[in-house]
Amino acid sequence: MRRIAHIINPVNVKTSSDLVTAQPITFETIRLAKEFARTRVDVRLLSAQYPEDSPFVPQGFTLTPDLDRSIIDYGQFEVRRKLPLIQDILDRLYEAATDAEYLVYTNVDIALMPYFYVTVSKIAEVGYDAFVINRRTISKEYTRPDQLYLMFSQVGEIHPGYDCFVFKRSLYPKFELGNACIGANWIGRILITNLICRSRRFMVFEDLHLTFHIGDERTWKVPRYQDYDTHNEKELYRILSEYKTKGLFQDRPLVESFLQDIEKSRRRCNHKSLPRKYRMVSFLKAQLRKYIHETK
Repeated sequence: MRRIAHIINPVNVKTSSDLVTAQPITFETIRLAKEFARTRVDVRLLSAQYPEDSPFVPQGFTLTPDLDRSIIDYGQFEVRRKLPLIQDILDRLYEAATDAEYLVYTNVDIALMPYFYVTVSKIAEVGYDAFVINRRTISKEYTRPDQLYLMFSQVGEIHPGYDCFVFKRSLYPKFELGNACIGANWIGRILITNLICRSRRFMVFEDLHLTFHIGDERTWKVPRYQDYDTHNEKELYRILSEYKTKGLFQDRPLVESFLQDIEKSRRRCNHKSLPRKYRMVSFLKAQLRKYIHETK
């Protein structure tokens, strides 16, 4: 029986946050998916949390050691937000799941279909050692855990965002994650860069009905949080540059082209509010999509 370990970052949020609605639904769908897989996949559920969020971790999750730093330890930001570093979360996943073959990280607002873990195991069986599953976006009409089966019945719409990552545990020690944080733009592309460069067989599954998100408000797109996006953008450029220097683009012409396009975009950009070295714009996102489609 394949062993899979899955970690999330539960948070005790203010009543104005969309996570007030999303998290209870996420927690219940994960519980149902684990129960569905009980006789076919050995699933271990883990939590990475700050001490103040520990009481909010749902039953059935094993708490890893409390997070003890955040992005505000690594920069000055207009609005102080205690956002975890992705490395701290994945380090805890790796260290706690010593017997797992595959590791899963999802955003805490991403709900699972009941057959999620079984399908992940089947995808792994085909030979993918790293992959991303894009979510479906469903209507905001349903907002309570007791409406889950109505949510499951909605096919929803394709969404291009990256928020569900699966990879072999053996790949993780090679990842370069820098000081990137969750809860800000570019984090999905930082994770995908690592999966692409460190795996033998990688895929983004764009149209599977395996995960969903309620609505598409994109609440993280707040102008006053732009400096967090800029921070992650810089980290992404640095990680790509390191991989290039280490020769990990060898025999990967599309990844080589990807970095070249980023560098061209920096030279073309005249956005004076950013240092020239880090001028990457939406062009980066388009090039990543081009790479993903061409590798299918």
